[in-house]
Amino acid sequence: MTIRDQHLDTVAPVLATFYIHQTDSVDDLKDDDIGSAVTLTDSNEIGLISNGDLLLGKLISLTLTDADNGDRLATVQLGGICRLPVSATVPEVGDRVVGGADGAVRQAPALTGYDPAGGSIGRGTVLAANGTTDCVILLN
Repeated sequence: MTIRDQHLDTVAPVLATFYIHQTDSVDDLKDDDIGSAVTLTDSNEIGLISNGDLLLGKLISLTLTDADNGDRLATVQLGGICRLPVSATVPEVGDRVVGGADGAVRQAPALTGYDPAGGSIGRGTVLAANGTTDCVILLN
């Protein structure tokens, strides 16, 4: 008897709704960004994660579509297990992550004197790595 493949991507999600950061009155998040890593940009407001940013979670959905008029809201997975795209330096199993390029995550830097109050800026625990494509992460 063989062990079944593990599909942990949707185990125990914790979801929350946020406003979307805007540049010149235009939402910074688009339909193509669903599935990407996001960060806090202001009070209860999110945007696409970039290099070195603190990971808030995974963008799950947006109200309306790019073609619709109106204020959009974003649903973000804050906890549980999810799959996120990776960029260099690609994280390995057991690593914590920070923002990488274009909505991806990368391996968190080692603890140093420039870490914010409260400890390392790294978040999560990488449970599985899929080469240079993505990783499965516990958002703890």
